[in-house]
Amino acid sequence: MKDTVPENKDEIRQYIENAVEMLAVAEQNAQSGFHSSAVNRAYYAIFYAANAMLATIGEARSKHSGVISLFRNRFVRSGEFPAEMSDIYGRIMDNRQRGDYDLGMGFDEELTAADIEDARRFVNMVKQWLKEKNLL
Repeated sequence: MKDTVPENKDEIRQYIENAVEMLAVAEQNAQSGFHSSAVNRAYYAIFYAANAMLATIGEARSKHSGVISLFRNRFVRSGEFPAEMSDIYGRIMDNRQRGDYDLGMGFDEELTAADIEDARRFVNMVKQWLKEKNLL
């Protein structure tokens, strides 16, 4: 990964702003007892943060499978991010899909809180990395 400043610094910032907003909405949904919606928003916080990372290399994507795959290939396999971040992304992505498409699926407070906390860790790690690279 080159340490050059990309021309799309504004795009990176917007992705991070969206990630932070999704975390806040996830918290609000959880406090209101809307656990599936909270997990959905926690996932989108990760999705936007991962896209901020991809934007640093001019590779932001709209397809969910493309974002997770490229994030893993470019930032986890390279050692920029620990494998745990890949695991968090995959687990919360699976939870989001189950919550969105399995109408009988319900999440409890404990799972919801864990997903939100892990999403927060993911976003914070991305923000820290971006700050270290002078991209935020």
